[in-house]
This record gives sequence, C-alpha cells and structure tokens, in this order.
Amino acid sequence: MKKVVNGLQLFGKSLFAPILILPIIGLFIAFGNVFGNGNLAQYIPFLENPLIQNTGKFISSSAVSILQNLALIFAVGIPIGLAKKDKGYAALTGLVTFVIFINAMHQILSLTGSLVAPEQMQLSGQAMVLNVQVLEMGVFSGILLGALVGILHNKYCDTEFKGVMAIYSGHRFVAILAIPSAMILGALAAEFWPFVQDGITAIASGIKNLGVVGLLIYGFLERILIPTGLHHLVYTPFLYTELGGVANIGNEIIYGARNIYFAEMADSSIKVLSSTVNWDARGLSKMFGLMGAALAMYVTADKKKKTIAKAILLPAAFTSFLLGVTEPLEFAFLFTAPILFVIHAVLSGVGMMLLSIFNVHAIGANGFIDFLLYNLPLGTTKSNWPMFILVGLLMATIYFILFRFLILKLNLKTPGREDDTVAAETNGLANAEAAVSGVTTNDSPSALGATIVHALGGKANIENVDNCYTRLRLILKDPNAVDELTLKQTGSKGIIKSGNNVQVVYGLNVKSVRDQVDQQLGGI
Repeated sequence: MKKVVNGLQLFGKSLFAPILILPIIGLFIAFGNVFGNGNLAQYIPFLENPLIQNTGKFISSSAVSILQNLALIFAVGIPIGLAKKDKGYAALTGLVTFVIFINAMHQILSLTGSLVAPEQMQLSGQAMVLNVQVLEMGVFSGILLGALVGILHNKYCDTEFKGVMAIYSGHRFVAILAIPSAMILGALAAEFWPFVQDGITAIASGIKNLGVVGLLIYGFLERILIPTGLHHLVYTPFLYTELGGVANIGNEIIYGARNIYFAEMADSSIKVLSSTVNWDARGLSKMFGLMGAALAMYVTADKKKKTIAKAILLPAAFTSFLLGVTEPLEFAFLFTAPILFVIHAVLSGVGMMLLSIFNVHAIGANGFIDFLLYNLPLGTTKSNWPMFILVGLLMATIYFILFRFLILKLNLKTPGREDDTVAAETNGLANAEAAVSGVTTNDSPSALGATIVHALGGKANIENVDNCYTRLRLILKDPNAVDELTLKQTGSKGIIKSGNNVQVVYGLNVKSVRDQVDQQLGGI
C-alpha cells in the first residue's frame, strides 16, 4: 500500500510543471480581455480605440490557443516532474514520443478507414492535434505519454553500453524504448479509446446526476487530501477533461472546467459563463472561509499570546486571501487540531455547493488578485462576481462561528492556545519565515542549506529534492532520520511523511529554501 501511495504522490508532484504554467496563460487571457472587452469600454472610454481593442483581442486569442494543445504541455511537463536527473532530456523525449504517438494513431485510423470528414469530426469524437487527425483524447494522451517517458527515463537513463553501442547509452536508450512504445500505444488507442471514452462519459454523467452533492463531495476530497499531496489527482481531471464539462466555443469542442472558462473569457459572443466554472471555485474557501477561521483562532487565543497568534495568522491569512496559497494557514491547525481541518474540508465542499445553488458563475480558482483580474473585465452579467463575494462572506461567517465554538468547546491548541513550553518555541519561530526569505542565494553554501540538509539526515540520506508551490518535496532513504524540531526552527510550518516521501512546508519562499539546499548538496 505504501508503494501505491508513494507512486501517487510522485505522480501528483509531476503534474505541477504543466498545471502551474496554465494560470499564467489565464492571466494573459484576462489581461487581453481588459483591453479587448467591449463591456468595459463602455465605462472607460479610451478602451474603445480600435487599436487597443485589437491589441487586447490579439493577446487573449494568442494565449487561448494553448487550450488546443494541452496534451502536449502535459506530455512534456510530466517527465520534468518525474525525472530525478537530466530533466531536459526527459522533456525532449516526452515531446518526441507524443508526436510519434499521435501520428501512429492517425496511421491506424487511416489504414482501417476510420477517419471521418472534417465537418463530422466533432460528432465522431475526432479532432486535429498538431495538424494530425486523431481520436479526441484531451489531456489523457499527454498524461499517458508523460508518465511512460518519466518511468522509462528514471529506470534506464543510467544504462551504459560499451564499444560501438556506447552512443546509444543513457537518454538515447530511453528514446529507443519510448518511441516503439509510443507506436504501440498509438495503435492500441486507435482501437480501444472509444470504449474508455464511453466509461469516462458514464462517470461524468453519474457525477452530474448527483447535482450539488457531487460538488460537495468533490470540494471535500480536494481539501482533505491536501496533507497527502494527492489533491492534484482530484481536481486535475475536472479542470482539463470532460469530467468538468464539455462546451462548443468558437467552433471548437472544449473539455474541462478551466479550459471552458478560459475560452469563454476570450470569446465576446459568450454572454454568461458556463456553470461548469464551479468545478474550479476552490478559491471560495481560500479567500473567505479561511479568513473566518483565522479570525476565530485569533479571538480565541490567550490574551498574553495574541501577539504570537497574530504574527503567525496574519501573514498566512493574507497569503491565502490574496494569492490562494493556503498551506501556511492550514498547517497552523492541521496537526494541533485535525478536527478543524476535517471541518474545513467539509465547508469547502459546502461552499462550492452553495455557489451552484445560488447560480453563481464567477471565476474563483485562487486568490483575490486573480479574482479581480478575471472577473471585473467580464462585467456582472457574464460573471456575476458580486454574488460570489456574498456567498464568500456567508462562508467566512460560518467558518468563524464553527471554528470558535469548537476551539473553545474542545480546548483545541490552535496558535496562541498552546502549552507554555510549546508557546515559547512558537514565539521563537514566529519570524522564522522572514529570516529564511532574507537568506540570499549567493551564500556558498548557506548556513540555512547546511542546517536543513543536516536535519534531513545528511546528504547521504537524500535521494531526490524537488519543490512545488509551497513545499520542499524529498525522497529520503530513511525518513525516521528527520529532525523535525530543527526543521521547524528553519521556518518549516509542517512535515508530512509517507513512506520514503517527505514534504516540508515552507510557504511561498520555498524556492529560496530549495536553492539553499541545492547549493549545499551540490546537485543530486
């Protein structure tokens, strides 16, 4: 079972490379929409200038084109996340393998006479991918090929041959294995993908038939799996595959909740955003719910310790509200009061359910900055964002009442309510994050990197180092050798162990921490 969980965690981590680039694409679409949106020009006259309008449409239309090539992004991005070394070669192999795969599928469809006329492709489940007519697999093809290349790369990239065969060693041998594998998978996909597609459609229909209950379950699972790092496996299929909806926009079939609202943002003919946007309404708890939770923890803190609680909760709350990065705040109560985290996960699902009940269709995936950039240019008709805020304020109130009641009733040890010995340690750590962010990457090697490596059991204990948005992700030979107290003194907000996988939560400054560790290790 541990091997399965470790494998899922590693795969979930590999999704970061493609997933984190897509919100940037969304920002460009939103930025272009600011200048090219006719509704906004009614209130800001200078935006009516044709040059400004065309520039905005140029930006948003150029960025939205990535939605038709998401599979390629995943095929290249996943090997980067999975590869333990030579990530660039892994990405290149992913690109080559994906091109081989779609052309192999096309050849089988052509040989069997299964290709349809262009005007019939949408109805028959076929599409053009990189100008090649294939079965519409969406991001599944990229995920499949990316995972295949990542596994082959890690297993065979160190293979060495002697003599005249030496030229085929290492990453070249990985390509030798990956290319025929892609051909075989392309041929199999041409024959069997329609059956898989029927299964996916059945699952999507089943979830849709659950109505608002489906959103409740989805929201709960997405949050409750945060400590394990497996939450990406919950929301990714809904954001980028037909599980999150299917829409015909601008003569293109768009799959997935996020893809749909990105395309709808850039299409001026769409008057109201689709309700599928609620599958990506995870920002409701980030912007509002956790604010209520933070306030409840602050008001219930002991009077003498409110300064300590404020130092911990205030920056974490602003990070969650503005940017949608929740781990610094969630980890403030996850380990000391896990029942609150369960309540938080349930309320996350309840909030998404309420958005559906009240027919709210605003974009709210992350923090308030994204919320404003995405929704304001669309206007209140296309994106009824004021209702999102009203529901958010309601959820903040519910969070505050429930958290305050449970903290007092169960005497939970949230920030500012710890025992005196723990509080003394917390006080010393309250400014640790600022100290960590102040460490420059010019130190060679830095004291911070040396301390963290030592706390992880030394260089010999570390097999792989990576990071996501807020966490240092490691594979250790002996996880029991980790000195958690020392890691907390470096600014860590929590440590999660699952088999040989260890995650150390640092917050938004994790990249700086990763740089210090890499310098100390000299590269792994």
